[in-house]
Amino acid sequence: MGPLRSLLAWLDSRTNISSARKHLLDEELPAGTGWWFVTGSILLFLLSTQIISGIVLAMYYVPAPQYAYDSVRFIMDRLPFGSILRGLHFFGASFIVIGAGVHMMRVVLLGSYKKPREVTWITGVLLLLVILGFALSGYLLPWDQRAYWATTVTINIARGTPIIGEQVAAVMRGGLDLGALTLLRWYATHVFLLPAALIALTASHLYLMRYHGISGPVTPVAGKPKPFYPSHALKDSLVVAAVFALLFTLILKFPPSLEAVADPSDASFIPRPEWYFLSLFQMLKYFPGPLEPVATMVIPGIIVGGLFALPFLDRSQHRSPFKRPLVMLGFALVGSGIVALTVLGLLDAPANLDVHKWTPVALAGREFAKDERCVTCHKTGGAGSPIEQTILRKDPEWLIGHVRDPQVIAPGLREVPEGGMSTAQARAILSYMGRVRSGAEEPTATPEQLTASAVFARFCTNCHAMDGEGGTSAPSLDHAGATRDAKWLREWISDPAMIDPDANMPAFGERLDEAQMAAIVSYLAARK
Repeated sequence: MGPLRSLLAWLDSRTNISSARKHLLDEELPAGTGWWFVTGSILLFLLSTQIISGIVLAMYYVPAPQYAYDSVRFIMDRLPFGSILRGLHFFGASFIVIGAGVHMMRVVLLGSYKKPREVTWITGVLLLLVILGFALSGYLLPWDQRAYWATTVTINIARGTPIIGEQVAAVMRGGLDLGALTLLRWYATHVFLLPAALIALTASHLYLMRYHGISGPVTPVAGKPKPFYPSHALKDSLVVAAVFALLFTLILKFPPSLEAVADPSDASFIPRPEWYFLSLFQMLKYFPGPLEPVATMVIPGIIVGGLFALPFLDRSQHRSPFKRPLVMLGFALVGSGIVALTVLGLLDAPANLDVHKWTPVALAGREFAKDERCVTCHKTGGAGSPIEQTILRKDPEWLIGHVRDPQVIAPGLREVPEGGMSTAQARAILSYMGRVRSGAEEPTATPEQLTASAVFARFCTNCHAMDGEGGTSAPSLDHAGATRDAKWLREWISDPAMIDPDANMPAFGERLDEAQMAAIVSYLAARK
């Protein structure tokens, strides 16, 4: 007997591990058990992947508003394979929701919830709710705009709970406003409470599945039962490998990104949830005002209650889907409704500002940050300085005030050149700094484009918008060149009153030099 066999024999004598192996691998499966019965193994694999990737992410994540966003950026940009790690966790959440839905449809289609497996089904429904709880609680953790405002909507929905709505919202929020306590509570729920529930329910579900055995094919197949290993274990392994390959391909093709850091003062941001909550979000549009609880409480409550009650409502002995028309029809209607609402939600998705796109305002801010009034203290123009992260954690209005006049916001600064910047220039620098913090790639722009961007950001943004940034009191300039040629644009910018005596726009003919005028006219004329 070799050393390895001796070691295994000694370990078996102390732990009886061979009995556990036999129990796990030699379970007899009904004859005819085929590919339909691999969905549970897929879900178990995805849950394991989420737990492992989540543990590693938790080693680097900081659950505080000042550091959460930057810790996620660190994971993605500087941690070896960090982008893949976050991708596993990010896309894995969607895969789990899909996997849980497919597994549940398989159970319903084959009638596997029937006697004596009622409790097995109930633990499965609870597991589905826990999975959705994971998806919801993990949403806030990146602390970007999408996470912040979608969570705000979620808490407001919770306030609509009859009688105890305010108390539920207070527990979820942790304070008067969504902030540090909110993030800490959602993080604790995500990494402590829900994992404990997940492990307990998964163990119970697997125990009950093994205790009653799998249901097998709808129509019994003649033949002797076969052990789980190696035949069905091979099926599970092949399908799990295919799912993992698909997940990994998605991560490499579409690495997860971050939006702008959460800004509680930016009420213009339109929140939108991930696709698996989009049907509920879309349904709110059809039940406005006092009818909102119908969409948030009544309809979801009926669906979840129906899932729990299904084994007790469907008491027939038939497992064939053709002999259970009401159950099949009910699930088809609910499933079709969810799919339709999700598609409508995707079609209605708002176009929020893309913080990774270099807009004219952000490009101008990059140039303004090279001004002597910035580089005197921030040697690399602001965004690359050691104190960049401290500045970016300040309130936007503080930042604007600091850029306009550093001495007012931070008295005692030495060697600060006299004179401040305009509010428009300050907002442009803020836009630029947001691109840097979000990890946007370095822009590529010609000198003429940079000049045009600077002119637009300095003189036009108070009234006009371009690429989602700027004022709203005058028409957007996104497609200025679609209806006006360069000659008309030059005349209008030089002196609007020459074209329209009632024009409110001031003349810029004497305020812009020839290079600035030519750059902005050419830039606008090219925007079709």
